[in-house]
Order: sequence, then structure tokens, then C-alpha cells
Amino acid sequence: MSSTRPGPAEADACQGAESGRATVVGGGLAGITAALRLAEAGLRTTLVESRPRLGGLAFSFRRSSPAGELSVDNGQHVYLRCCTAYQGLLERVGARALAPLQRRLDIPVLDAGRARHRLGRIRRSAAPVPLHLTASLATYPHLSPAERIAAARAALALRGLDPADPALDAVDFGSWLRARGQSARSVRALWDLVGVATLNARAEHVSLALAAMVFRTGLLTAPGAADLGWARVPLGRLHDTLARRALGRAGVRVLTGTRIAALRPGADGAWEAVGARQGAREAVPAAGTVVLAVPPDQAGALLPPGALDVPGRLERIGAAPILNVHVVYDRPVLRRPFFAAIGSPVQWVFDRTEASGLPPGGGQYLALSQSAVHDEIDEPVAALRERYLPELSRLLPGARGAGVRDFFVTREREATFAPAPGVERLRPTPHTRAPGVYLAGAWCATGWPATMESAVRSGHAAAREALDRLGRPAGDTPWESPAGRPLNAKETM
Repeated sequence: MSSTRPGPAEADACQGAESGRATVVGGGLAGITAALRLAEAGLRTTLVESRPRLGGLAFSFRRSSPAGELSVDNGQHVYLRCCTAYQGLLERVGARALAPLQRRLDIPVLDAGRARHRLGRIRRSAAPVPLHLTASLATYPHLSPAERIAAARAALALRGLDPADPALDAVDFGSWLRARGQSARSVRALWDLVGVATLNARAEHVSLALAAMVFRTGLLTAPGAADLGWARVPLGRLHDTLARRALGRAGVRVLTGTRIAALRPGADGAWEAVGARQGAREAVPAAGTVVLAVPPDQAGALLPPGALDVPGRLERIGAAPILNVHVVYDRPVLRRPFFAAIGSPVQWVFDRTEASGLPPGGGQYLALSQSAVHDEIDEPVAALRERYLPELSRLLPGARGAGVRDFFVTREREATFAPAPGVERLRPTPHTRAPGVYLAGAWCATGWPATMESAVRSGHAAAREALDRLGRPAGDTPWESPAGRPLNAKETM
């Protein structure tokens, strides 16, 4: 995407009658962030979302289950302490306390590939980087002593890479790991354990630039950078209920159930976003600023001709699925809040009993988060049940003999962009050649993989570009955590 700033003619055009209005298309985290920023800067902002709720791909819904009424997250969404922009958004909408962080990184890892399942842990100390992980790696039972030493050397080599180097985007992470002596078991038990969950692809299908960003930022910058956080309440409370309140207080008009079908130029350099609401056509107010915070294919369809420097660029950004398996047992079967598994189809398991509102005495609700599952995403529920219930019984002794009160799946076929080699050169900046039109979304050029953090950062970036063009202050807001902000001492302990 061209990063050229608007010239005098474009700047004059945006000073028309509608220059004080903004339309944000898409009510996910990127759109919510952009709308809040634009409204705080004084623009009369309208946020338009096709679904009946906000939150994008991080949402919850109600389910009438044999176990009772449940509030179900479509997927298990986790963030890290280094995700400062997402934490800033949580703070802005009043939800920070509802999604707390671990005091210190601690991931229980169960190896199901051995006759006797063995539990290992990836955890950190308060020592400085890279010593904060030394003790954990030295005792990690899923690797041999030689593999642990080789993994430490690879980690140090990753620390020396620059994720912004374009040459890294042409290399796949798997090849890089093999060239540095990583065994198949090391990749499975360590690198993919983290990489699949954060990148939604296995090492051989991941751009080295993105892998370097994830491992350097999360594990090799500050001791506490990779501490895990997740919502202890339904995601809908954070990203819909509380976000709506914050938007309303900021003066943002929110239109849900409204699909934008066309974006066309109007008078005085404004843009008309024409939508359909409940079957009737409704014109969203014309605006001099439009932020398209929708998936890349939808953004490409709405952009006017000539808006992209490389036609078809957005359509070349691939997508990757995530499958979530939900199981409600008639009794508690897991004592930990979560664990990860290797040597099993099961990847990550979280206890969602309290967050779901499962009635007391109703048993235990587990959610399995399964990334990089192209082969499984369209399998029938019955086939998935036959695969995952025996695996859970194999992993969890408490599940053997326990009754299953409910079993269902949620599928996101295009959960993230595909982090394949070459994707970084396809990801656009917020700026387009259409004056006043900007792009936002986790798929934009934030340097981060397709995470909630990337979505929020893209919303900030789009708003800054728009406000800069309008000649309005576009500095960091009190709730924005700028890229690269160091973690303070309290955050690293």
C-alpha cells in the first residue's frame, strides 16, 4: 500500500462540509479502537457492524444446553503481557480486571505420546532475559538434554534476528529451525507448542519474520512479556456490552445489523457508505473519513478502483481456520485452569465452568482450542466427538467414567490470516489512494500476527493516519500503549 501523504489538492478536498464526520465499517476490536480514537478527537463518528453484536471474531453467545443456559465464547482467546495495546483497550472500556494476567508465565504441558503421561512446565523466573527461562528449559522433560541445549542456541539466534528484515519473510520457520539443529520432537514439543497457538500454523508454514516477532517479543525481550491473560467472563461482556457503553459515552453512534454494500464518492470530498438494515436500505451519514475495519476480501470489494497500489493484493492474503471443541462433564475432571498437550490431537484445554455460568453442581465445562486444523474444520460433530472424547479420557483420569452432558463445536473457517512466507509484503498500511479512506484489521501491517493485539494496534494506526490528514492532534491517547513501550518493573515481576 502506498504510504504517500495526501497532497494539497487532497487536503483541500477533505475540508468540505463532512470533514468532521467519520464512518467506521466493522465492529471488531480494530473498528472499536478506531471509532473511540476518532470520536475522542472530536469527529462525529458512526460505527457500522453487519452482525447484531460487536466484538468481531472474539465474541460469545447463549446456548440452551442439557447442562443449563450457557454463555459460550466462540473460541478461547488469550493475550500476553506484552500485548500492551489490547490491555489499553480493556482499560478504556473498563474491563481490565475481568481479564487478568498470570503473576508469572506457567504453562503445564502434558506429553500424551508416552505410555505414562508426563507433565512438564514452561515457566519463568524473575531473572533477567534470557536467564528467566533457563531453569524451565533445563528441566523440561519433553526434550532430551541435547535437544534442550540446541533449543537454547536457537532461541539466542532468534534474538539476533530483525523481524522487519524483508528477507526473513521469504523463509519458512521450519527450515530455519532444522538448519539450527532442531529435531522433529523439539519442533513438536516446544516451537509448535507456542507457534501454533499464536500464529495458527505449523513451523513449516510460517514466515520467519512473524515467528521471529512472536518469540523475540514474547520470550526474549522482558521477563514478564509472555505471561498469559484471558477473560474470566464471557468475551461478549468485554467486547460488546462494555465496549458499547464506552462508545456511547464517547458519542459514537453504533449501528449493528447493518451491512455496508457500497462505498461511493459524494459531494465535498465525502464518502457515502450505503447499507441495508433489517432489509431496508439506510444511508449512513456521509463522512470525510472512512475506516474499513473488515476482513481483507470485504475491504477489497468496498475500496474504490485505484485505491490499491497493487490490484488484487488483499485477495492474495490467505486465511487459516480455528476449531473449538466444547465439552460439559457431569463432574469436575480437571483441577488446573488450563493445560497444553503434545502427542495428542488435543492442543490447549481451558476450564470455562465459571465464565460460562454453568449452574452450581452442573459439572465442569472444558473448551479445547484447536489451531491449524485445515483437515478437521469441516468434519461432522459426530466424528469430532469420536476423536476428542477418548483423547480427553486418555489425558484426564477424572474424565474416565464421567458423563458427558453436552458436546458441541464452534468453527471459524477464516479465523486469522495465513502467516505463510511472503505474507508480510501483502499486508497493507492504513493509507490508501482513496482520500480519506483507511484500512484496519489484524491482517494489516502491524508487525504482529493475527491477534487481538494486532487488531487494536491497526485501529490506532488508522485513526492516527486519518487525524493527521485532517490536521488534528494525532498523538498517543492516555489509553494507548505505543509500540515498543518497555514493560515496567511491576509488569515483569
